[in-house]
Amino acid sequence: MPLEPLSRRAVLLTTAAALLCPRAASAQVPERVYRIGMLANAPRQAPQWVAFFDELGKAGFLDGKNLIADWRTPGFRLEQTVPSVAELVRLAPDVISCGGKQNTAAVQATTRTIPILSVSDDMVAEGLIPSLAHPGGNVTGISILATELDGKRREILVELVPTSRRMAALATPSTKGPAAIEALRGDAAMRDVELSIYPVRSPEDIAVTIDRAHANGATALNVLASPILYNNRKIIMDRCAARRLPAIYQWPEAAEEGGLAAYGPRYTKVYRQLARLGIKLLRGARPADLPVEQPTEFELVINLKTAQTLGLTIPPAILARADEVIE
Repeated sequence: MPLEPLSRRAVLLTTAAALLCPRAASAQVPERVYRIGMLANAPRQAPQWVAFFDELGKAGFLDGKNLIADWRTPGFRLEQTVPSVAELVRLAPDVISCGGKQNTAAVQATTRTIPILSVSDDMVAEGLIPSLAHPGGNVTGISILATELDGKRREILVELVPTSRRMAALATPSTKGPAAIEALRGDAAMRDVELSIYPVRSPEDIAVTIDRAHANGATALNVLASPILYNNRKIIMDRCAARRLPAIYQWPEAAEEGGLAAYGPRYTKVYRQLARLGIKLLRGARPADLPVEQPTEFELVINLKTAQTLGLTIPPAILARADEVIE
């Protein structure tokens, strides 16, 4: 009986110590470390990835701390992409992030179990998922309305350069199918505009292709949705400036960087939206249960500095509609 008060006191002291030093009590339980495979064509410091990892960090997934990002940057050639995908799958990450039809299809062909987080032009039309609402399988992400927006940009380009009757469009064959191309041509013809499509399969094609379009009489250029074209937009801008060729781009950031005009969702916002889906996957959601999302905000940006360099006067009606005018 005399031992009972001592035992009770020992229990109370042990409990008090644990309450005062919670870290010591839980020191034997390590924090989970998550892993994300990054199949990307832009480096970690690119604005879209800065935004992506900032959004993940807000939810507690801290790059370099409890989140390990394994990067592979194979470029745009399939023979380089396939081994990079195989390397990422062997690492067994919680999620693989990728973009574009080619990269997403390559990951999808390699694993049907690891969740895939993708940004692509039109996931349904590209055959990556059966529907936006019910993607099924292991793919979810953002489908960016590329087909509709390519047509909208063509309409804006007609307004920007109302005297143009011969226009060109740069397209990547792997992202633009024949049906989408013919729809763009048909819409242009209804405006009494002849639209010629110029394929670009690699960054090395860009400058010579723009030169060819200009030599063939194109007086305006629509840069269609494409990872290759966006990642090499500086080449396009420089060549268009040299040829004094007005051009419209996919992402608003492109006009802020020196392009004449751009219409679409803001690139960094799309990647923050993508990160929010990624957070759900890291927390255990099944990609089959996460509807593929689409952007909801679109911006028209006009760069008057570039217009002046090109000797182009922007119609007041377009300026009035612009979300941002760079003077």
